[in-house]
Amino acid sequence: MSQELEYLSRYVIAGRLSRREFLGRATALGVSATFANSLLARAATAQTPRKGGILKAGLQGGAATDALDPAPFASAVPITFGKCWGELLMEMTPEGGIEYRVAEEIGSSKDAKTWTMKIRKGIQFHNGKKVTPHDVVATLERHSKEESKSGALGIMRGIETLRADGRDVVITLKEPNVDLPYLMTDFHLIIQPNGGKDDPTAGIGTGPYKVTVNEPGVRHGGEKFKDYWQGDKLGHADQIEIIVINDATARIAALQGNQVHMIDRVEPKVVDLLKRNPGLTIQNVSGRGYYYFNMFCDTAPFDNNDLRMALKLAVNREEMLDKILRGYGSVGNDFPINASYQLFPEDIEQRVFDPDKAKFHYQKSGHSGPILLRTSDAAFPGAVDAAQLFQQSCAKAGITLEVKREPGDGYWSEVWQKQPFTTSFWSGRATQDQIYSSTFLSTAEWNDNHFFNDKFDKLLIEARGELDQDKRKNLYREMAIIVRNEGGTIAPFFNQFIDATGPGVKGFVKHPARDMGNASALVQCWLEA
Repeated sequence: MSQELEYLSRYVIAGRLSRREFLGRATALGVSATFANSLLARAATAQTPRKGGILKAGLQGGAATDALDPAPFASAVPITFGKCWGELLMEMTPEGGIEYRVAEEIGSSKDAKTWTMKIRKGIQFHNGKKVTPHDVVATLERHSKEESKSGALGIMRGIETLRADGRDVVITLKEPNVDLPYLMTDFHLIIQPNGGKDDPTAGIGTGPYKVTVNEPGVRHGGEKFKDYWQGDKLGHADQIEIIVINDATARIAALQGNQVHMIDRVEPKVVDLLKRNPGLTIQNVSGRGYYYFNMFCDTAPFDNNDLRMALKLAVNREEMLDKILRGYGSVGNDFPINASYQLFPEDIEQRVFDPDKAKFHYQKSGHSGPILLRTSDAAFPGAVDAAQLFQQSCAKAGITLEVKREPGDGYWSEVWQKQPFTTSFWSGRATQDQIYSSTFLSTAEWNDNHFFNDKFDKLLIEARGELDQDKRKNLYREMAIIVRNEGGTIAPFFNQFIDATGPGVKGFVKHPARDMGNASALVQCWLEA
């Protein structure tokens, strides 16, 4: 009983439950108002951020090729550091709502084709200049251009015109899109002076920390920006530091040795062991991220759909979930949507391991000889082991799969999107439209399975402007079936995000969008004195 009330008291402090609702629940449990109020007081004290100190994170996903330009951000280190020095127009909350940042409100025309954002007054860039609607327009313009190579290009192509109007930014879309506010939460869209057109790698933003150290592949650091507009809520440490630790065992050692205060990508196989360590806290949450094997649909031998189907049927999903994720996840169905998304198509048949059908499609494809799969520990926790399990299950279908282990450093720049069969991950996105627009739309910059399907593209555009929820759900269902049966993604499971924090770390907010509290842990957390 007291555990339930302590849990609910933290919701009150976080503003997610009213005091009245809390006291009503306490009364229902037979708890006196005096005791209930004492719990609230204790929770408020425990959750009052303490200022000062140096907060350090040990993260994977850093490489010597990383840059401060947000456009190509693809892995944990640049994304997390970007949220330290930069800010978006708005963020998605853990509950799926919108939290305004540089923008203070957004509204649309009745047909969801014209959107107006009001830009917050008084926000400063680190160079002392005030943020203007022009900076916002310029930022969105830059990410809309092919030469930017922005990971947000797939969602930005839907914009027809952008203009500043006083304090407002007016966006006119080519087609209606009811999800536009969620698209603005894309982590690439950090607002920069003049949109970053002068120098996208300057690392000048509006975030709580100014860049002081930028050693790609080694470490990154920032010091508190004294003029940050909401310093009472975020950016509690005097300094933050990210140490690049791509090796999973080394990350754990760094946390246990108090060299860092938090780490990402804890391997499921060591979670139970870490739980026994006093002072360490496992921060795991179910979400929209998935681990997958990725095939180029336009490159032999994967340009043959029978071969792609053979490989999809040759995956033993339940075995992988059990042995790789140790239950910290759920089975996938070869499309990027699970039940955490609104309008999830729950009636699509679950694909299962079927070596006989896999052999049939493999023989029908006419292919012979080994198939090379490239993998790395950098792809996802347990990726190498998952590839080896895949190799074993393929053998039962008469398919010879060769596994090549690639080094972690450079995997995202030299292997992913460069080689035709690899392991990878997606953290998921705020909406179905956003993940499909980023990864499966024919024109998407990050269409990493080279999937080009006119019917799918038309359905995606139609769904954006469909206001009837039942009709929209049916459109998403049809899209999911196309991707499942024709795409180049083999998605055996959706993962939980598993991070870990050390003694004295407070304020960690779990988020279903991605690990490290949606890459925001360094700006949200603080150190106890």
